[in-house]
Order: sequence, then structure tokens, then C-alpha cells
Amino acid sequence: MNSKKTIFVVTTALGLALATQSAVVRAEIFMTPDQAKKALWQDVHMTHSPITLTQEQMDSIEDASDTWVRNDTLNAYKTSSGGWFILDQVVGKHEMIDIAVALDASGKVKGIEVLEYRETYGGQVRHAKWLAQFLGKDYTEHLKLDEQIQNISGATLSCRHITDGINRLTHTWHQVLQYL
Repeated sequence: MNSKKTIFVVTTALGLALATQSAVVRAEIFMTPDQAKKALWQDVHMTHSPITLTQEQMDSIEDASDTWVRNDTLNAYKTSSGGWFILDQVVGKHEMIDIAVALDASGKVKGIEVLEYRETYGGQVRHAKWLAQFLGKDYTEHLKLDEQIQNISGATLSCRHITDGINRLTHTWHQVLQYL
């Protein structure tokens, strides 16, 4: 075999190996829902209160938050103090990101935890310093990436979609949860 063919075969094999590896999705579980409850609400009693949104509510939330409402169901828990603990998902770049969000009785973000991150990179969105940007935010301020919320290089879509998810959930509180 001449050297040009050998180089081509090695390069092709290496390229295929790298392409195959980059297509592999890994999931990192950082926290369970129960651990997130404890982290965000300590020992505050809460009751599982799954919510089913009407089409009218979904349309209203979409209009107010400028974010698509993918599901008509919300996996929510109401706390004895009038706050909410919500388990939700947003899209990262390609895969879903599982998040837990705590909203206080006035609908302000009390805390966020990233439970599971499935992308191959961009997991910095789970860092406390980045998530702290959302604390105290509510439906009265439409959050935008690179304005109120700083971007993370290499995780732009995950950052944008978590920001959109928080907008959606705070407007869900304003439109629905505060009345329950």
C-alpha cells in the first residue's frame, strides 16, 4: 500500500471514530427531585399539586412570556408558606435539561437547581453563580440573555432556554398558580 492510501485510510478511520464519539450523549445527574426540594425549601411542608393548563391559559402564558408552552401539565408542589416547587424541562442545544424551580408566595424566583444535564458540553449552567442571576426575578421583568442574564460561552442555547423557561414559569405563576 502506498503512503497516500495509508494516510487516507488512517485519516478516514480517525474521522469516523471522532464523529461517532461526538454523537454520544451523556447525561449527568446532579441532583434528585427530593434533594432539590431539600436544597430549595429545606423542611417546608409541601403538597403535590399537579396542574393541567387549559388551552386558554397556555395561550395567555405564551403571549405574556414570549415562550412556547410545550406541555399542558405542570409537575408542581405547593408549599405550606404559599410558594411553589416546580419540576420542569427545557431544551438545551439538542437534549432536555431537567430543572427544579422554587417560587415564593409572591411569584419571585427563590432558587433553581439543574437536576440532569444531557448535552456533551455547556454544563456550566448548573453553577450557583450563574443561577443566582434569577433570584428575586418575577413576571414583571422579561428576562433576556445578554441583558439581565449573562451568557456562558459554549452554552448559549442552554442559557437562553433556561432563561425562557424561567420567564414561562413566572408567568405561569402570574396567570395560574397565584390563584390556587
